[in-house]
Parts: sequence; structure tokens; C-alpha cells
Amino acid sequence: MLRLSGAVKDYAWGSTSAISDFTGIDFGGRRVAELWFGAHNGTQALAGGRPLAEVIAADPIGILGEDVSARFDGQLPFLLKLIAPEQPLSLQVHPGKELAESGFQAEEEAGIPLDSPRRNYRDRNHKPEMIFALTCFEAFAGFRAPRRAIEVLENLNAPLAREMREILRANPGYRGLRAVARKLLAPLDEERQTQIEAVITACQDRLDRGTSPSLRVDRQAVALARTYPSDPGAVLSLLLNPVTLRPGEALFIPTGAVHAYVSGLGIEVMSSSDNVLRAGLTPKHIDAGEALRCMDFHGAPPVRIAPEMNGRGTGIYYAPVDDFELSVSEITGEEWIPIPGRGPRILLGISGDLEVGIGGSIETIRTGEAVFIAAAEGAVRSRGNGKLAQAGVP
Repeated sequence: MLRLSGAVKDYAWGSTSAISDFTGIDFGGRRVAELWFGAHNGTQALAGGRPLAEVIAADPIGILGEDVSARFDGQLPFLLKLIAPEQPLSLQVHPGKELAESGFQAEEEAGIPLDSPRRNYRDRNHKPEMIFALTCFEAFAGFRAPRRAIEVLENLNAPLAREMREILRANPGYRGLRAVARKLLAPLDEERQTQIEAVITACQDRLDRGTSPSLRVDRQAVALARTYPSDPGAVLSLLLNPVTLRPGEALFIPTGAVHAYVSGLGIEVMSSSDNVLRAGLTPKHIDAGEALRCMDFHGAPPVRIAPEMNGRGTGIYYAPVDDFELSVSEITGEEWIPIPGRGPRILLGISGDLEVGIGGSIETIRTGEAVFIAAAEGAVRSRGNGKLAQAGVP
């Protein structure tokens, strides 16, 4: 068991208290948006200071196991994060593998440095992800069914809203959603800024009149526009599925799904990648054209993942990808409880104080502490009182 020190990401949308309160780490009052545990880009260090990526590179088969090493080119295929948005993240989408590979190669040939703010593709990997809520967690994920999108727009007294409705009615299915998204995310001019502001005014108006078909969607659109004036992403949010996760619930975000996390504290597990295509709602680099090229416009409910319980207090959240899965175990008492899983794993304490054992080795894991377990180490067991999250490979 190798203790991991998380890599701190102090993005502007992060919370000043959520991760600090959860882990007990004093970050000096700065915003902490994410705490990364893994080997992506060599940024995650063991407590002794040696990057996990370096440890894996020295013995990929021993650390990852022959199967995982062969399937993922000697790389740890997943990244585990604590994530704490206090303000909405950007409206974004993540690429599939084919687009990530071609996009990365194109930017390499164009000579765009990997650390450039203009860079879309920082690696060649896809980035499906899953969020597990530790507190109430708010998000938008994927497009609504077109029929429902029309209902949300129905009584909005604004020219752009009426035009959006007409487009959706004239182009059934994903074609209408694609046409509306392309229209909203086209380069802004003064006229379209005025049209966007009129839609937000209409959202506030129907909130005031008590005629809103979705109070939280209208409130969120107004709040987004307050933070990002004239940003078309605030209007596009009306077409997306609002999601509220209660603690213990999980949401899967497939590649191509437009989404934005709004607030809360959660555990995020994803393919080991940092590819983000931003369409709006951010001061960071926006490439709406590239985001649209990646975006899936099929309207459907958000993908909630229900855990499969093993009868010993562990729920396994199976994501429909080969790169990762997440399990959460509730441990009570002094009896050793087996923690199911195989291959390389990262364990993260999410409540209480727990002992984790492998063979004759025992470590104590407190809330917010993490350890990496190599594939060669075999079975893991735990005892105490608390909850333990485990990210691993299916």
C-alpha cells in the first residue's frame, strides 16, 4: 500500500471550504476545486514524494498486472478526484478516442504547446467520467428529449425562444437539438447578445408570474446569466437535463455528452485524461466549434448508475466503459470485511477511521486519505467504522 498525496487544483469555480472540511487539510483559505489521485501527467505523488507514474513506469506489469498493462499500454487507465464546485463549471463535452487522437495530433502538428490555454487536446485519450455524490450535488447532463425541450420553451416571450421552438418542431429528434445548439453557439454579435438577454429576462418574468414549467431550470439559467452575462450557454442550459444527486447516488457522463457541474461535493472517477472542450460559461478558452463537433445531440434522460450490492456492505457502480469502476463499502465492527476488486486500485476514505489490510500489512485510512494498491498485492480487507471508496479496473 502506497499512501498518495493528492494534487491540488485551485480553479476559480472551486470551494474555499468543502474539500478542506472533508479532508481536514488546511489549504490556507484558497479555493480548492479538485484533489487528484492517480498517475495522469505525473502530477500525483506518493507521500514519500515519488510520482505514482514513475513507480508504475519502473514495473508496469508488477504494478498494473499483465492484463491491465497490456490493455492500457502500461498506464493506469483511471483518475480519481474529489471535486467541489462552488460556482458552475464550464459548459463542456469530452471527446471519444478517435476524436481525441486526431485532435491531439493536429494540435501537435500546429505547434500548440501542451500547457497553452488555447489547447483543446492535452492527451490522446477519451474521457468518460462518473460522479458519486458525497453531498447534494447539482448538475446538467445531456440534452432533454425534444418534446420536453419544446415544453420548457413554450411560454417564453422572447424572439429567440420562439425561433428555437420552431426549429425543434420543424426538425424532429436530434436534428432539431443540433440545429438549435449550432445557432446558440455560433460567434456572438450585438444582435444575438440582445436576443440571449431577452430570453433570460423572459425566464425571470415567468418565475415572477409563477408560470415556469421548471423552477430550478429557470432559476439556474438566470443565475448563469448573472455570472456570465450574454453567454449563450445560459440559454442552452434550458435544453439540458437538470440533475440532483443525493449523497450515495452516481451519474455517468459518456463521451459526447454536454454537461456542467453546478454545486456540491463528490468523488469523480474517469479515464485518465484532461481533454475538455468548452462551449461556454467560463473565462477559460472556449472552442464552441470543436465542442459541437464532439457533441451528442440525442435527447435522453441522464445516465444514473445504481449500485449492485454484494451482501457484505459494498455497492459496485459499474460504468459502461473498460477503464474504471467505483465501489463504496460501508464497514462496521472489528470483523475484517473483504473489499471486492482486482488489479491496481486506489482506496479513499470517505467517512470514519478504517484499517485496511493486505496480507500482514495494515494501514489506517481516515476521511480524505488515499492509498494505491498494486495488482500484485491481491485481496484487500477492512475493519472499523466508516465508508471506503475504491476506484479500479473492471
